[in-house]
Amino acid sequence: MKINTKAVHVGDRKPQGPNVAVPVTTPIYTASSYAYESLETTDKVFAGEVDGYAYARYDNPTNHALDELCAALENGHGALTCGSGMSALEMAIKTALIDRRKKVVAANALYGATINLLLKVLEPFGVETTFVDICDTEKVAAAIAEEQPGAVLMETVSNPLLRVGAIDKIAALTRQANAALIVDNTFTTPALVRPLELGANLVVHSLTKYLAGHGDVMGGLIVSDEQHFNALRTLSKTYGPILGPFEAYLTMRGIKTFPLRMERQCANAIAVAKFLRAHSHVDRVYFTDDPAHPDAATIARLFPQGQYGAMISFDLKGGRDEAFAFMNRLKLVVKATSLGDVHSMMLYPPISSHRDLSPKQRERMGIKDSLVRLSVGIEAVEDICADLDQALRG
Repeated sequence: MKINTKAVHVGDRKPQGPNVAVPVTTPIYTASSYAYESLETTDKVFAGEVDGYAYARYDNPTNHALDELCAALENGHGALTCGSGMSALEMAIKTALIDRRKKVVAANALYGATINLLLKVLEPFGVETTFVDICDTEKVAAAIAEEQPGAVLMETVSNPLLRVGAIDKIAALTRQANAALIVDNTFTTPALVRPLELGANLVVHSLTKYLAGHGDVMGGLIVSDEQHFNALRTLSKTYGPILGPFEAYLTMRGIKTFPLRMERQCANAIAVAKFLRAHSHVDRVYFTDDPAHPDAATIARLFPQGQYGAMISFDLKGGRDEAFAFMNRLKLVVKATSLGDVHSMMLYPPISSHRDLSPKQRERMGIKDSLVRLSVGIEAVEDICADLDQALRG
């Protein structure tokens, strides 16, 4: 079944018995607990011997339908939807390390909050992190051999400079070391890249972004292989991070159109990147369609032909003051801290996604004061470019 069809159908219309009407979309189940006529059945549900629902901290029918849908999109064994992308990432790391060395080899180019999670939240609890250039497979191999980590963490496309590591090759290295590979696939979505098919063990998303896609849901997602799924669900029953039923419903509704949205956003992004490269007020454009991209060979191998995602970063000619002035002149493009919505959005990484990093850390990552990040939406591309042009020219 193709991903467009999965997005529309998987998870909905569960049989309710003969001659019982079935809702065409999964309803919102708000109950905090579930009762059965016999205590014997309740006992079997708690034990996992039969399918069913017992307590909403564990699961409920709305969440279960969304989990089933998300697992199908990534071709995973099972999924867990959480209250935020960062909650999902923490759950994925803890699942990977539950019976392994408390060490992580992580990409040296990551979302700022991910770096904070590793260094300010997990490190005080004994989890050590070593950062490495994830796009240099030899350096990754050397770091894994030296550190013997329990997990390797990377983003499919790095935030915000859009570097792309060789997931398939890194997965082979992690398997040899009996480590788990965790991939944040938010920027690309399963419409473009499915890391589990390339050998990853746990895939993380911010549901808030492309999957829900309309700027009205906060949520996160972990899709797991078979090896890690029971540990993930066992941890979740104690932590209770699962997404609320209202948010699960909205996310499921958003996913039905996400492959269509991604097609439009990818096409728009190619046109916007071309426009920006030719603009006299733009110093440099970072986008994955560039034949001169440092990871062009990996992109050509892992991405569908002609689809490169919808995130573009670019350096302006100037610094912080010029970046502020440019963004303040935007009229159509929304100045907000997120991505993946139907509307185009722009942020300034030094005060938002990477605010908590020191200037020296940002400099080492290549994040200059002149850098802005654009999430391309589904608007008419001519209107997006016109707004960027008037804001650039001042």
